[in-house]
Amino acid sequence: MTGARLDEIDRRILAELADDARIQLVTLAARVHLSRNAVRQRIERMERDGVIAGYTLVRGRADGDARPVSAVLFVYRVDRMRGGQVLAELAAIPEVVRCDILAGEFDLLVTVQADSMDRVGDVWERIAALPDVANTVTSVSLTTVIDRGTR
Repeated sequence: MTGARLDEIDRRILAELADDARIQLVTLAARVHLSRNAVRQRIERMERDGVIAGYTLVRGRADGDARPVSAVLFVYRVDRMRGGQVLAELAAIPEVVRCDILAGEFDLLVTVQADSMDRVGDVWERIAALPDVANTVTSVSLTTVIDRGTR
């Protein structure tokens, strides 16, 4: 983030957006006790500063589809911590919902959410085939017992 630190109102705005990214500005403004314009300006600042990196769609199960498949990949890069090519490639894969740089044996922890096991396999193949990836270890989630979201 390049701008000022977040204050309590910014954190409340982020919490509301995390609960419902489609919340109307007038409703959000009322909840944080600011004008609609002030909230819009704060959101735009947080977007510019990288605090808000984007908005996403989380599919429900109302259409009868099976639940999404979640997997984690531990990635060992050839160059260890140098170069950003692997990170750039991961950012281009829509099913990659999170990537953490790790200390320890593996370099990256990549979280994947896909519509099917086949798609998880496709994503794994794409990541494992990257020239700068030396090794991967993959685990698939069987069921979720605790989900506190991304806050």
